[in-house]
Amino acid sequence: MIPIENIYYLLCYAWDKLDEKEKVSVTIDSETNLLDLLAKVLINGSKRLLKKGIAQNYMTYTNEMKGVKGKIEIAHSLKTNLFQKKMTCCSYDDLSSDILLNQILVSTLNNLTRTKDLNKGLKADLIKVQRMFVGIERIKINKKHFKSLQISRNQHFYSFLMNVCELIHLSSLPDEKEGNFLFMNFSQDERKMNQLFEAFVRNFYKVEMKDIFQTSRETILWQFGTPKESNRKYLPQMQTDITLENANKKIIIDAKYYKETMALNYDKEKIHSSHLYQLNSYLLHQQSSDPKTKCATGILLYPTIEEEFDLHFTYEEHNIFIKTINLNTHWSHISKRLKEIVL
Repeated sequence: MIPIENIYYLLCYAWDKLDEKEKVSVTIDSETNLLDLLAKVLINGSKRLLKKGIAQNYMTYTNEMKGVKGKIEIAHSLKTNLFQKKMTCCSYDDLSSDILLNQILVSTLNNLTRTKDLNKGLKADLIKVQRMFVGIERIKINKKHFKSLQISRNQHFYSFLMNVCELIHLSSLPDEKEGNFLFMNFSQDERKMNQLFEAFVRNFYKVEMKDIFQTSRETILWQFGTPKESNRKYLPQMQTDITLENANKKIIIDAKYYKETMALNYDKEKIHSSHLYQLNSYLLHQQSSDPKTKCATGILLYPTIEEEFDLHFTYEEHNIFIKTINLNTHWSHISKRLKEIVL
């Protein structure tokens, strides 16, 4: 098991939301599970938003009314004989808090109150916070809502809360009881954790090692000759998980989240062959006239909660390492280990 506090760190690094994490003070103890953690983050984050003032935007409304406001919709007013009733149909802009950002937040708070296994105290807190968002419509959240969000530069904190809301949405399933939800702990899903682990490692280096390395995902071109250039379109894309680079050094890291770091072959532990083939391809095909590419370092990085591995091989001028990082330790040890791996 990875401690809940460490999962929270992984998420915040993966989202690039470390500053926002510090602004949301969340108490985590041995009784806190992932669902309760996310609920606490939204409760405290919502309170902070309400204190500062929630986002508003101008919305266009069209209503029938006495008098005139904004633009008169003449065609509709004539068609419905509103002028004879001394009324008009008008379109006008008005400042409103009932916008998508707040609708997603309030709807997520509401969905959490109907999620199985949520701490009862947190459920009561969620209900209280919901009531403080006056005039916000609840919506049935779907993936398209998150894709259509437009968040301005001064709404960074909303961006963090939307990350949390999207995670809750993707991890929630309808319960047998209509209107209720089941929360699926994504930390048990190897595919989702692999995506999280990769994003976490990349953004950790981007933030913590920015004075030493430039961090990126590098697209590597296959160095295959071909009689027809059109043949190249059939080659698969080759892109690293993490590339660290400075004037003198280049490191390619392939981050792999596996419950079992090593594969078993006749009861003996072996490195996953496909992982080695992939890393070796990166090292061979990234070589160019730049001297540092001739001796670039390759690292296979795995998380572990038990046995540590620190293996070293060489191929031509390349150093190849198989490293592990224990996610079941204090965060300070994780941070220190990640830095040591590349220095």
